[in-house]
Amino acid sequence: MRHRSSTLVFDQNSKTNVNSQLNNYLQLTRMDRPVGSLLLLWPTLAALWMAADGVPSFKLIVIFTLGTFLMRSAGCVINDYADRKVDGAVNRTQDRPLATGAISTQAALGLFVCLAATAGLLVLFLNTVTQLLAIGGLLVAALYPFMKRWTHLPQTVLGAAFSWGILMAWSAQDKGIHPDAILMFSGSLLWIVAYDTMYAMVDKADDLKVGVKSTAILFGDLDRAIIAFLQLSAWVVFALLGRKLGYQHAFFVGLAVCAGLFIRQQFMIRGREPQACMRAFVNNIYVGFALFAGTAIELGIREYGI
Repeated sequence: MRHRSSTLVFDQNSKTNVNSQLNNYLQLTRMDRPVGSLLLLWPTLAALWMAADGVPSFKLIVIFTLGTFLMRSAGCVINDYADRKVDGAVNRTQDRPLATGAISTQAALGLFVCLAATAGLLVLFLNTVTQLLAIGGLLVAALYPFMKRWTHLPQTVLGAAFSWGILMAWSAQDKGIHPDAILMFSGSLLWIVAYDTMYAMVDKADDLKVGVKSTAILFGDLDRAIIAFLQLSAWVVFALLGRKLGYQHAFFVGLAVCAGLFIRQQFMIRGREPQACMRAFVNNIYVGFALFAGTAIELGIREYGI
């Protein structure tokens, strides 16, 4: 009877340990919090629809959707690897698995390679230009976390990494690095620098202590004004792109929603309170969705004459 009881306790402890380690890996890859993946996904899908001038092929939708989640997770892993020695000193990140030692650096690097390799398998189904672009995108994504040590503008590198799928969306449909793709890439980069500055405002006090650089620190008391300028610039670029593509209806309704959300975000960060800045950052999910929905509905109206 005692033997059976000991075995039962051992099995329960083993199950608890497995669940705990699984939660650690979910936390490391951010699969438990898909905010970043959605921020990456919506503009990428919008670019796919724009490049196809309608609904893209099912194959491309699947490849880019899966690729977005895989590369976002890979980026989070390499980010936490780069920040493993400073995350413990930052209130928001002190419980991350690499900071606490719950996951080893070797395991994290192995996971990064597996995620990147799986994403690479998806790219094999695309054309050569897109495959070459994917290699460049991987390098930019891997470089971003280390830029926080070298420059106060790491958000621009993140903007490029998050916008890379836009270039690939056009090239995957045999249009190369199209001028329209470059225009949307530029608007996306401006928007990302704006919302990632809000994100950096959350950790500004801790970052100053540990020596991590960011646009939130660089902009200082002008942070809100510069974020507003970046948001306005991104909005203008998206509007110019819509005009260039001949959009007339739903796309600009979507942009009007984006403008309203930008104004709301300015209101949210007015006191620079960390939790409010985080909510403003998360609110950009709806900006991305409005951009995608406006694009998809616009092209649906064009195609079906609704």
